[in-house]
Amino acid sequence: MRWMWIDRFTAFEPGRSATAVKCLSHAEDHFADHLPGFPVMPAPLILEGLAQTGGILVGQANKYEKNVVLAKMSASFHREAFPGEVLTYTARAVDLGDTGARVAGEARVGDELIAEADILFAYPSADQLPPDLPDTKFVFGGEMAQLLRQAEAVAKS
Repeated sequence: MRWMWIDRFTAFEPGRSATAVKCLSHAEDHFADHLPGFPVMPAPLILEGLAQTGGILVGQANKYEKNVVLAKMSASFHREAFPGEVLTYTARAVDLGDTGARVAGEARVGDELIAEADILFAYPSADQLPPDLPDTKFVFGGEMAQLLRQAEAVAKS
């Protein structure tokens, strides 16, 4: 994964729900490049944070034995997110199936709902993945592994 849009987990109930935060800093490149003079968090990056929160929830429910790939998302936005704010992502498992999962997600700043999404994940089998992938568990490797350990620690506390 190239970018992480979660800073840390604040709550994690395995197979049920996950809550993570992202602190928005003016130092992040996208604030300078996205709508110069009116820095806002690009909506797709908010959705990516929701998808990462939900994807870790779903992955943990499968003991990280399956790749969890974003398949489809429908979302609505209520306002922009600005530098200096803290986004709180909440993902709730709606359906955990054999071939995929459905998660309901919300992004808030304080108590204010700024975005909500219905997220569908798929579990592609090894023969459905490109043959040049070096590791069939590509989703939960690299930087994501640190967040996984942190989510599990939060779940135990």
